[in-house]
Amino acid sequence: MHDLQATDLHHLNAASGWLGLGCPNDAREELGKLSAAKQTHPAVLDLRWLIASQEKNWPEALAIAEAELKIAPESASGWLHRAYALRRVNEDGLIVAWHALLPAAEKFPNEPIIAYNLSCYACQMNEMVTARTWLHQAIKVGKKEEIKKTALADDDLKPLWNEIHEL
Repeated sequence: MHDLQATDLHHLNAASGWLGLGCPNDAREELGKLSAAKQTHPAVLDLRWLIASQEKNWPEALAIAEAELKIAPESASGWLHRAYALRRVNEDGLIVAWHALLPAAEKFPNEPIIAYNLSCYACQMNEMVTARTWLHQAIKVGKKEEIKKTALADDDLKPLWNEIHEL
């Protein structure tokens, strides 16, 4: 975000604050005050995605994630956001999200949230061996106790909770 001018950074921070307070409309309004050149900045798109996801506007979230991927393909965020939105916008969302996120696992092998989400998708598709493999990968590259705590509160991984307790 070091490439944002002070005024734009102020509006971005204010928008983030509004969203944190549960005021997505105010956050959107604040983002609208950014300079035209920074409307597609990765940090701005990331916050726009968060607003759309908080509102459960998955078609909008998907469009924003596609823009994130186009502008910053080297960032895991766009890959994760696209898969998350695809899961919710498509009838066959799980399998579509799986296929959308799988290439990111190779591109970002040290990003635990990618492996974690692949584990969730696999578990929900009743692919338990694959779900375990991806969960173990997430733990291997991430913080074991944080991932374990998150997993034990995640209904997507409920079929594995007994095993996760033992990790």
